[in-house]
Amino acid sequence: MKTLIIDDNHSNQRIDKYLKKLLCRAPSSLIYKMLRKKDVKVNGQRVKENYILHTGDVVDLFLYEDKFIEYTDPTTIYDLHIDFDVLYEDKNILIVNKPAGLLIHEDINESINTLANQVLTYLYQKGEYDPKNDLGFIPGPVHRLDRNTSGIVIFGKTMQSLQDLSLMMKQRHCIDKVYLTICKGYLDSKELIGYMKKDSDQSLVKVVNKNTPGALTMHTIVKHLDYQNDYSLLEVKLITGRTHQIRVHLASVGHPVIGDSKYGDFELNKMIKKKYHLDHQFLHAYKITFTNPLGSLKYLQDKTITCPLPSKLNNIKNQIFYENA
Repeated sequence: MKTLIIDDNHSNQRIDKYLKKLLCRAPSSLIYKMLRKKDVKVNGQRVKENYILHTGDVVDLFLYEDKFIEYTDPTTIYDLHIDFDVLYEDKNILIVNKPAGLLIHEDINESINTLANQVLTYLYQKGEYDPKNDLGFIPGPVHRLDRNTSGIVIFGKTMQSLQDLSLMMKQRHCIDKVYLTICKGYLDSKELIGYMKKDSDQSLVKVVNKNTPGALTMHTIVKHLDYQNDYSLLEVKLITGRTHQIRVHLASVGHPVIGDSKYGDFELNKMIKKKYHLDHQFLHAYKITFTNPLGSLKYLQDKTITCPLPSKLNNIKNQIFYENA
């Protein structure tokens, strides 16, 4: 028999979901069979699959130790170099500055050196996370940035903070996310509303008509900061959070982000690369504000975190807007 005591990182979830994460190598049918046959007890009592776990619950699994080891898969902690900067951290959340070029999650080309794995390395080295002691729970990011977009990424360090952050992201108007970018041409301050649809085959997003089946709303607010040499420096606030939203939305109104290889002006990008050595989109997640934090994170009300432009992007900005102004 295996006995587990539920801590804060594993409470407030259904026991079947907890067991699926804990026994991640076991088939779901086995987990529900254990629940039906009373091979799972909580505080000495049989429970149904929809039982909500609470901190301090004692979970008994009638499972041999060798089977428990076989069915679990502790997260691997890699000895990775830490490429991110910490912008803010407390017991619940970690906010970091992701450099351009670093994936948040693994893909077919890179499975180890990701921002998510680097954060696990960082927390493990601090003694705040040990996968052997936290089976079934992994601290993680609650939103994404494209590989070549730099700036702010928020991580939840506890189950409760992950749940609260995820709810805040879904409800919108809880966390304001603002980006800095440079686009082609003169673009004044305005509110943009459009519609998009993913093209998974080409890993692209396409602007579509409102009535297109599967169309999703894009809502973007643009604030004009400066204009020089036929480029606009913009502060862009996301209302919705669609894939590639800023890049595709600005391109759709004729003002693509400079350096953008998917949606940009390809001839302009060649010149930009030659003159400024920029080989990716000029897009940086530079500010967040907790405007309506929920649950365990209410203490963050009105807190703003800023992230300065990387030196490379800052130098390009200064060359375009200030050296010959």
